[in-house]
This record gives sequence, structure tokens and C-alpha cells, in this order.
Amino acid sequence: MWTCPKCDRNFKSTNQSHMCTDKTIDELFDGKPDNLVLAFDKLLISVIDWQPCSVGMSTKSIVFTKEKAWLIVKPMSKELDIKFYYSEIIHSPRIKKTASWGKKYAHHIRVMYDHQVDDEIISLLRRGYDFA
Repeated sequence: MWTCPKCDRNFKSTNQSHMCTDKTIDELFDGKPDNLVLAFDKLLISVIDWQPCSVGMSTKSIVFTKEKAWLIVKPMSKELDIKFYYSEIIHSPRIKKTASWGKKYAHHIRVMYDHQVDDEIISLLRRGYDFA
């Protein structure tokens, strides 16, 4: 695991290509509705104890890393886009979109409210974490 000395993000490979940013989580949520902040807080509390896990920033999203990025949360204007990776397509009504990403699949979940971050979503995210 390599930590970028400029932005403090963790990466699998030394000197891995990325865009450093000095944005904070608070800045990503500037101008966003309070319900998105509450939804993110619930998500964060639900997964932060899964170790190893580090949280870093990219220019428009929050990146959760194990040995590699396993969860990317992007605050949009009215929803959080929650993306995780898995080895195959997972069929669930909670997954809004799935896309091939190399030898894995990116699964997108959208939530607006903290109550939507429920046991089913946490279970799906755990599959992504375990896959990473």
C-alpha cells in the first residue's frame, strides 16, 4: 500500500497515477441538501469499522480503499451515487446501474435519505469490500 505524500490517499501501487486534491468531505457537500449529509454519515458509520479501510478524497467523490478502491461515493445534486465493485453482476432492485469495468463490474446504488442506507445496502457493500 502506498500513500501519496501530497494528498494522503492510499493506493495499491507506488506512485499510482491520480489527481491530488485538497478538497474536504464538507466541501463536496457544500450546497447539497442536509438529507444527503445524513445519508452519507450513516453509510460512513456502517462501513468504517471494516478493516483495513481508509477514506480519501478525489475531486468529486469520496473514495474508500482496502488494498484498492472498493467504494466510491459521489454527492450529486439530489442523490448520493454509491459505486462498488464485484466480480460478477449482482441482481438486486437496489442497484440502479451496472457497468463492466475491466475484469469486474461497477454497481451503482442511489440514495437520498439515511433510512435508505439499510441492511440490504450494507450487505451489498460488504460483498464489494470482501471482493476487494
